[in-house]
Amino acid sequence: MAVIAVDPIIMGDASLTFGLDNYESHVSSVMFTPTDNAPVTWKGLSPSSVFSFGKKATWTLDLEYAQDWETVNALSAYLLANEGDEVVVTFAPADGGNAYTATVIITPGAIGGAVDTVPTGSVSLGVKGKPTLVP
Repeated sequence: MAVIAVDPIIMGDASLTFGLDNYESHVSSVMFTPTDNAPVTWKGLSPSSVFSFGKKATWTLDLEYAQDWETVNALSAYLLANEGDEVVVTFAPADGGNAYTATVIITPGAIGGAVDTVPTGSVSLGVKGKPTLVP
């Protein structure tokens, strides 16, 4: 059995682009998340009639971001203005490291928050297909 080395990163100097616009300064968390990928199982009345089938995951791009309603094209305003649009997003978790790209469907986030805090928002943007490694 081979011993596979690991070289973890620390998130902090990442990049996030929607089309040609950079938004890494707007977000505190970015994560491509696979969902709905549990196997499908069917059981009959006989103990030997149990069948499981794998299926492909459905992906989301999950973002946590600071709300900014004053800056032109801030991420919060961009999400509100472009609801339902599709855009190519590229995310690199570490400066100079691998990047991943996907076409996402824009969903707006929250407006407002609690007193004496920075209002934030979170959204799960639907991904068409799955993220791919940028060569």
